[in-house]
Amino acid sequence: MKSVLPVGVHSAARVPASSANLGPGFDCLGIALGVYDDISASVGEPGLRISVSGEGAQGVPLDDAHLVVRAINTGLQAAGVTVPGLDVQCRNSIPHSRGLGSSASAVVGGLAVADGLVRAAGVGNPLSTETLIQLASDYEGHPDNASASVLGGAVVSWSESAVSSVGDGVAGNTPGVNYFARALAVHPAIRAFVMIPQFESSTAVTRGLLPDAVSRTDAVFNVSRAALAVVALTAEPDLLMPATQDRLHQEYRAPVMPATAALVQWLRERGVPATVSGAGPTVLALTASELPARSRDKAAELGFVLDEVEIAPGVVVH
Repeated sequence: MKSVLPVGVHSAARVPASSANLGPGFDCLGIALGVYDDISASVGEPGLRISVSGEGAQGVPLDDAHLVVRAINTGLQAAGVTVPGLDVQCRNSIPHSRGLGSSASAVVGGLAVADGLVRAAGVGNPLSTETLIQLASDYEGHPDNASASVLGGAVVSWSESAVSSVGDGVAGNTPGVNYFARALAVHPAIRAFVMIPQFESSTAVTRGLLPDAVSRTDAVFNVSRAALAVVALTAEPDLLMPATQDRLHQEYRAPVMPATAALVQWLRERGVPATVSGAGPTVLALTASELPARSRDKAAELGFVLDEVEIAPGVVVH
């Protein structure tokens, strides 16, 4: 029989955005970025009460279909506990559908809040870091964004067997798949710049543009660049330009994100290691140098807002 958490137990989490791929590391490299969602929950009387403010607030359900609520319930189930009811608050700063891992952040935040409730109550089985990565990656169908939001900094992630190219958003959707991740110590000279547009993109749509097979030449190219990216991120940031080259996904997605492709090209022509952030349309630049003087104006001309953000720590429960 599951333990019931008492009314009044409270937990809150701050979870960072993330950028996946970093150019060549498709579905395996990621980095946590200093744009945050704040999520809190209290055990309450029977029923669910949820409030959402900030980014995407008008486009999400306010019932148990909300991704954060689903993740909290998944975490509570994994911990072997239940609750009579929940009061949930979400303050979102991570833009939705921009390639900044908003769904992974929501899931990681919800799971972390559930773990916080369990630890605060002193009952049930607290969730380990490995369990957080596993459960969150189950939702996503790939571990790059989720593991970055859990561990912070840069990460390399992998699974023990092939997974569906698109997660269906249901925890446990890839039975038998184990996900793993390790944090990379990012070189202190590296800075992160994000260029976020007002327009959105759909991960499902952009994944659908990718070919089922690529040439051996392109596969070898990306393997070498992904390996080089680990060296560049941790030890030799002067290698970030070649380390962020890609032949697997960015060019295939360019037709539906022409402004993104144009901005990446403009920056790279000027020596900036720019990539598409995740499935886009945000542009990410990781560099140890200053951006060209006209970068902010060029970004604005193409419909993007440029900001420098910190390379963030992982989710924090408080």
